[in-house]
Amino acid sequence: MQERQITVAGKTHVLPELFMVMATQNPIEQAGTYPLPEAQLDRFMFNCIVDYPSREEEVAILRTTTVAEAATLAHVLSADDIRACQELVRALPVSDYVLLYAADLARASRPGRAGAPDFVDKYVAWGAGPRAAQCLVLGAKARALLRGRLNVSVNDIKSVAHIVMRHRIFLNFHADAEGLTVDAVIDKLLGAVKAPDAGDLSTVAQ
Repeated sequence: MQERQITVAGKTHVLPELFMVMATQNPIEQAGTYPLPEAQLDRFMFNCIVDYPSREEEVAILRTTTVAEAATLAHVLSADDIRACQELVRALPVSDYVLLYAADLARASRPGRAGAPDFVDKYVAWGAGPRAAQCLVLGAKARALLRGRLNVSVNDIKSVAHIVMRHRIFLNFHADAEGLTVDAVIDKLLGAVKAPDAGDLSTVAQ
């Protein structure tokens, strides 16, 4: 994944520059599947929940999958286009204000840390690591660009918080006993972690 190579039958293959690793989860049937270790889960940038389609979407699915003629996929972007988009995301500047908020959000999810909210100490067994903060910033930058903006805001961080953090926070038996979900904990984090002020920014000035 991050090493951009794969080993099959003892032989290592270097992957092309453009590649994507996707994994699916089945919330109902677990036979033949195995939980991924926490360190491997952390290497997935996003965890997106795909719910049932809407009525209109389901009709569209039926319309395109129950006919003799297969749907034709149109060429949208070239490899160079995708690389340019990736480089643009990396090049987009982010203020210290937003970086500090992303770091604070990830740090607040870690139980036992000074300043962690009480509910984190009560319900969280293991919080999000530094890679979560990195993905919060990268996801926020991509979101801003997709919306035609060259400035990244705290709201961009908040908008990607669930898909970035839900597979990086592990709850304990207290949360299980009370029926608390990871998404509910992230909601609490978003309510508890405030945007930094000028005094906070002065402590991280380069």
